[in-house]
Amino acid sequence: MKQYEAVIATIERLGGIATLGQINHKIFQIQDCIWNTKTPYASIRRIVQTNENIYKLRPGLYALTKYRNILEKQGIFPEITAKKHPEKYDAFSHSYYQGLLLEIGNWKGFNTCVPAQDKNRLFIDRPLKTIASLDKLFDFSYPELVNRASNIDVIWFNNRKLISSVFEVEHSTDMHNSLLKYNDLQDFYIEFYIVSNKNRIKEFSEKINYSAFNSIKTRVRFIDYDFVSKLHTKISELRAIGDI
Repeated sequence: MKQYEAVIATIERLGGIATLGQINHKIFQIQDCIWNTKTPYASIRRIVQTNENIYKLRPGLYALTKYRNILEKQGIFPEITAKKHPEKYDAFSHSYYQGLLLEIGNWKGFNTCVPAQDKNRLFIDRPLKTIASLDKLFDFSYPELVNRASNIDVIWFNNRKLISSVFEVEHSTDMHNSLLKYNDLQDFYIEFYIVSNKNRIKEFSEKINYSAFNSIKTRVRFIDYDFVSKLHTKISELRAIGDI
């Protein structure tokens, strides 16, 4: 079997749609394909980006062209058609990046959680509640602060049941509200992240410099979707070779 055929077969086995991390993790189960290279993951990246039978849905997410109609009926559209189906595009994008962040947190040894209202939203084909390791937040503080944190898109807890990192996925909504949540949690030793498209970095820079956020402006980091996708892929590669 040729390498590109192995990539296509792997995506097929994963339901016609898969993250690059999933492909990397599963592809070597196909034993009749020879990867005579020191950089097989680079070859896989090249194939998903250039093969005519594969198309890109989001950073790090690919599907087989023959599944395109099926996926679009499920509300899964590629970036190039986002303006035609904005609500479905935004909803899928939001839960997709939540799913990536949950998996990254799980792989790094954190306990992970999503808001109650997001539990049934899908990360590709799995409800987020099946990826998050916690059903609800730990009672890390006073009830009013726990309740305030309960609406944050993704939370990572350390092994002492305290919040380590929080992520707000700002695909199209106003990130001002997310910064207000972070402001309320400023007395905790937490890493704050805004996750969004790289074209919103200017908006973030403007809002984090509001005087209301002086106490947290050096603590909140903006990370874009490509960064999250690449981190997810890199950790999956390390898991595949047993380094994590």
